[in-house]
Amino acid sequence: MITRRAFLRLIGGSAFAMVSLSAYAVGIEPMLLTHVKRYTLTPPHWPAGLKLRVVALADIHSCRPWMTPERIAAFAQETNALQPDLIVLLGDYTAGTKLVTGRVRVEEWAEALSGLKAPLGVLSILGNHDWWTDFFAQRAEAGPTQSRKALEHVGIPVLENDVVRLEKDGHGFWIAGLADQLALLPNKAKGRDSFQGFDDLPGTLAKIQGSEPIILLAHEPDIFTKVPERVSLTLSGHTHGGQVRLFGYSPIVPSDYGNRFAYGHVVENDRNLIVSGGLGFSILPVRLGVRPEILQIDLG
Repeated sequence: MITRRAFLRLIGGSAFAMVSLSAYAVGIEPMLLTHVKRYTLTPPHWPAGLKLRVVALADIHSCRPWMTPERIAAFAQETNALQPDLIVLLGDYTAGTKLVTGRVRVEEWAEALSGLKAPLGVLSILGNHDWWTDFFAQRAEAGPTQSRKALEHVGIPVLENDVVRLEKDGHGFWIAGLADQLALLPNKAKGRDSFQGFDDLPGTLAKIQGSEPIILLAHEPDIFTKVPERVSLTLSGHTHGGQVRLFGYSPIVPSDYGNRFAYGHVVENDRNLIVSGGLGFSILPVRLGVRPEILQIDLG
């Protein structure tokens, strides 16, 4: 039979473990353990001789004290140090949690990102929170959002159902960027019972000429089920890897497909998807088992 002293020790030890784990998940992993997640692959339809390094930042979720302009600027410097050919931003620049000590204005986080530099440039898409936190865009049910205007003001193009052709070492390729899939919040007064997106995958891909390879930027990974084999690689964010991920499993994933597209490199029917764990967080300021990350993808 367990003694009272042993029982109290057990309770005390459990309480200490819970406090320690909470402190780690709130203060250490999300704030001190950011790393570079590297992938190397030769996707389908990729031409021999085209070596391309793409570095991606996803889900910054600017806010104080978690993701200040100073911290975002430091991420920009770290990104540049990886010597990318191209930098892509995968959406969700605005705060995703109300547990903050202060907001960060769109001009502030955009200015912090303006330090990003790459030979082939910096391209971006928007995420759901860039729409959800924009009162005027929600009321008008249309953009441009404040996030888009802020990015374009500092010289970063925003692709919403649009494409850009780039070239390296004599090889051409396309970057296609989707508009957000969950842009408008449910609104019963307007007869909208669910989220409404502005994404147009067929229309976006129809803008591409020829057979050169395509990299698709799509904030939410759920679109991957509709992505044709013509696309060499899809890059997404949104899920944060579930924010809590243990033994390769996340209990809660903001995706209709659960853990199928929660995190990492997914290959289905010879099609490639990489889902970033992102840098910030939404709802709760917690990360456990999925460290904040900068994506480095070496293609060729």
